[in-house]
Amino acid sequence: MSERAYDHDYVFDWNHLKKVAPLSSKPFEILDETLRDGIQSPSVTDPGIDEKIELLHLMESLGIGAADLGLPGAGERQQGDVEVLVKEIDSAGLKIKPNCAARTMVRDIRPIVEVVQKTGIPIEVYAFIGSSPIRLFAEDWSVDTLLRHVDESISFAVKEGLDVCLVTEDTTRSRPDVLDPLFRRAIDLGVKRLCLCDTVGHATPDGINNLFDWTKSLLRGYGAEHIQLDWHGHNDRGLGVANAIIAIEAGADRVHGTGLGVGERVGNSAIDQILLNLKLLGEWEPDLSNLLLYCQAVSRACHVDIPYNYPMAGSDAFRTGTGVHAAAIIKSVKKGDQWLADRVYSGVPAGVFGRHQEIEVGHMSGLSNVYYWLESRRIPYTEELVQDIFSKAKSTNRTLSKEEIMSVVRKHERV
Repeated sequence: MSERAYDHDYVFDWNHLKKVAPLSSKPFEILDETLRDGIQSPSVTDPGIDEKIELLHLMESLGIGAADLGLPGAGERQQGDVEVLVKEIDSAGLKIKPNCAARTMVRDIRPIVEVVQKTGIPIEVYAFIGSSPIRLFAEDWSVDTLLRHVDESISFAVKEGLDVCLVTEDTTRSRPDVLDPLFRRAIDLGVKRLCLCDTVGHATPDGINNLFDWTKSLLRGYGAEHIQLDWHGHNDRGLGVANAIIAIEAGADRVHGTGLGVGERVGNSAIDQILLNLKLLGEWEPDLSNLLLYCQAVSRACHVDIPYNYPMAGSDAFRTGTGVHAAAIIKSVKKGDQWLADRVYSGVPAGVFGRHQEIEVGHMSGLSNVYYWLESRRIPYTEELVQDIFSKAKSTNRTLSKEEIMSVVRKHERV
């Protein structure tokens, strides 16, 4: 059941008050970039192959449609991992579509061709090249330089039978008079997709709409409306997730992200948060009860801590020690209404994502916190025990740990 189809009339949803149509008039996919763009962060670890296989299966379980398996041109280890991963997709019967990144250079694409020839499994090539004026100036490139690279690389990939997406880095800061010839040449050479990139997290929603409108107009005018459009966003302004949703609304066929938003600088659009929001918007049918497991697997594999206040996956995401908040949750539980308990003080229903509400005891708590804490753990109590725990909480400036509460419980047990 969609999260929009509320069981109860407890929520007035301003988000959907005037929304009369879905985000997109056509199907769209999510592409997971964790194993390629995500591990470019200087602060993360490139996962071992067993961890990559685990992540691949979790991606599949969430309904993610495509995965960037790596950049084989970076070396033998990357090429070997990609080979193992595409074999796993084939042997396990996974539906997720494999792709690999490459610079617009034959020497980067050739290792992908070799993996395809060894395994017999198609891999889509995402061939990238810088296109913004600031990059052209820094590199001393001309438009002719870009076109030459596009000609050589895409011609080679298409000749080898690979589907290709042209990725224009920094599209959101690129001039139309540069993008126009690049897109037209790529289409003439046989690409299936164009990827519009917010490589440095520059875009605002207005910028996304303007870029998609311009690109779709170019495709219509060139008789190339069959070309699909990707959106690849970063989070430098903190707009990564919102921009991904705007891109779907603007016409993206495929939106990219990474687990926990890992990636260079402040990271990419967080794929887990994109999925969470699409679910709550009623735009994502696949089950997301494994979303927490996915976030935890990314954390372990990439050696990245999940912040305590991170949406859905953080330790505090569904945890409260505040008396007023806890009381409302407890009253909902006592009504026998878990739906209500999961939403009365939470905009994200924990149960949908494999979690539950947690009530702690601390300096901002009421007596109901203490009662609930003990009852939920089936710990027998007296009023004296409750008052002692409550007094201890009020004498601190923080939330009590489990061990601190249990020390009071054990003291009473000895009496």
